[in-house]
Amino acid sequence: MDRNRETSEPTGLIDLLGDWSSAEGPLYRRLTDAFVRAVRSGDLRPGDRLPSERRLADALSVSRATVVAVYDALRGSGLVETRRGSGTRVSGGAVVHRVTPDGRVHGGQATAVIQRLVAQPPNLISLGQAAEAGGPDLARALLDLVREDLPGLIRDAGYHPAGLPALRAAIAAHHTAHGLPTTPDQVVVTTGATQAVALSAQLYLGRGSTTIVESPGWPGCLDVLRAAGSRLVGVELDSDGIRIDRLAAALAEHQPALLYVMPTYHNPTGTLMSAGRRRRVAELAAEHGVTILEDSAHAASLAPGQAPPPIATNRAGGTVLTVGSLAKAVWGGLRIGWIRAPQDAVARLARLKALNDLGSPILDQALAARLLPALPTLAPERDRILRERLATMTRLLAERLPDWRWQEPQGGSVLWIRLPPGTEAQIYAQLALRHGAEVIPGATMDPTGTHDNYLRLPYSFAPETSAELVGRLSAAWAALPRSSGR
Repeated sequence: MDRNRETSEPTGLIDLLGDWSSAEGPLYRRLTDAFVRAVRSGDLRPGDRLPSERRLADALSVSRATVVAVYDALRGSGLVETRRGSGTRVSGGAVVHRVTPDGRVHGGQATAVIQRLVAQPPNLISLGQAAEAGGPDLARALLDLVREDLPGLIRDAGYHPAGLPALRAAIAAHHTAHGLPTTPDQVVVTTGATQAVALSAQLYLGRGSTTIVESPGWPGCLDVLRAAGSRLVGVELDSDGIRIDRLAAALAEHQPALLYVMPTYHNPTGTLMSAGRRRRVAELAAEHGVTILEDSAHAASLAPGQAPPPIATNRAGGTVLTVGSLAKAVWGGLRIGWIRAPQDAVARLARLKALNDLGSPILDQALAARLLPALPTLAPERDRILRERLATMTRLLAERLPDWRWQEPQGGSVLWIRLPPGTEAQIYAQLALRHGAEVIPGATMDPTGTHDNYLRLPYSFAPETSAELVGRLSAAWAALPRSSGR
């Protein structure tokens, strides 16, 4: 990709500037400092062309006078230069200090989300996390672990790259109860679902490969696939899940190495893929010789029969890897996930896992082994709380933001909000940051960059946090210029 063309687009530049708007001081000074950091670090390089003053002002929802002042300051310091006919570019004499990778994914869409997760700005309510606090069952299980299991655990050497045997057995029993017969040697334990996706990507993808994904999807996982060198091809969804006609066409045209889907309570739409749709997905993938990566991170808390069986239960003859996690079912801080896969794939995944970190923490795994069998008994209370919080959030939105629209999700913990026609969610996101709310625009969740008048809104917050959040979103909405579609 021509880097100059990339940075001349406001959408490509916004992530490089980071959380400039949440700093202190006048807007033009905050933005100037962000440009200086981007140039000094090498994120903006000599010769990179910057957006026009008008386009950048519109994208950041600031006045043109602010951007004019920023560009004037940058020209005064020698960091940029403006020439008639070629626009404003980073100066050839700009000093670049960057010498090592910084974790950004080239062409990725989750850069800003990940940076805010790392930096954790104070007083910011993040819509990038659909997570809940740990409950009393977690505390009780931890105390029981210390009292009953700890002496035996610390006598062990502590290295189990494929996972603690007791947890692998519990995961196998969990899948078997949900209609997918599984043995412990078909399981690799990971440090969360994201690592499960990353290990699978390392195994099946390489530079120049293609992955078919649902559009929209979660940008963090999409960037994990990109980081493995894969090109993403998005396929839209309907009320039943990924569209079969579009999937069939994409499989035939692109000959992908991997198909990544989230059939149970898709993130961000909340769609539950039907049993028939799951069967057709399995059949099509087998027909084209494509491995399926089935992300079931939202399914762990469900009781047997509450959702259709996993795609891997369909005997179409293809390879299916099923990812699970306890982050949504128990607590985001319990970083335990897993991959259920054929035994030959498990052996290779375990080697990759050993290269990554030699194995997930044993005490966390032992705690997960205690909690996993209890999930069906914990699910009703969790569902009750989520229903109450959904009702609270939708009531607040209807009162404070009546122009916003959504379909009630079939499950999960997020709303997929459609803003009025013509509204650019990325521009609104800049205003929301200044009001203390991190909004995830729909375009960052779509490999094609569409869905820009959508945003993802978790409803799992405690009621008082939801009220504060909607108040901030409403204030940002009131400040949105009418030229942005209102």
